[in-house]
Amino acid sequence: MSLKSFLTCESPPMPNQTPSHRFKSKDFLVQPGRKLSLAEISTTPGNELDSEEHAESVMADDLQFLQDAQEKLYAENRQSLIIIFQGMDAAGKDGSIRHVFSGINPQGCVVHSFKAPNGEELQHHYLWRPMRFLPPRGKIAIFNRSYYEEVLVVRVHPEFLTKQRLPDIKSTDELWPLRFKEIKTFEKMLTSHETQVIKFFLNVSP
Repeated sequence: MSLKSFLTCESPPMPNQTPSHRFKSKDFLVQPGRKLSLAEISTTPGNELDSEEHAESVMADDLQFLQDAQEKLYAENRQSLIIIFQGMDAAGKDGSIRHVFSGINPQGCVVHSFKAPNGEELQHHYLWRPMRFLPPRGKIAIFNRSYYEEVLVVRVHPEFLTKQRLPDIKSTDELWPLRFKEIKTFEKMLTSHETQVIKFFLNVSP
């Protein structure tokens, strides 16, 4: 199985069975270069699931699929995977991780929550934190929040930058483009070494 199939859940249907519950991943992808407005994206659930019983049944199938994919990822021992969950408080990050990955072998997976940086972390570049939790070949790392906090929360609360003791920057207007470039470079480095990064933003309405 390719890692692409693992990421998009594009598994072949079982004999005489159509996986109608699967979402079309392309409907949820942000195309490169496209400006995104969350206000234009509906948070209304789709109609892929008929009932709670149907949901439980297909989730069992999907969990088995993920378990099989993880075993192949581990056996191949060539690629690794980072899954990032971003979203506002109460958007469902913890619940998604708990339910979706309940079938994953914990020996091949680690979950790390990115909270406010501690004293040691503040003495380093902000990308030093995720470097310590990168998965080895054949394994999966799940980030509950991530280094994206450094261009999200910190951007809303620039006073948090004081503790970071950054080099002299004339204005924060110079800082954000620099950090966007650093993050892109960081992820490009990861993918060039067979560590794939897949990111989910959990969008909720008021």
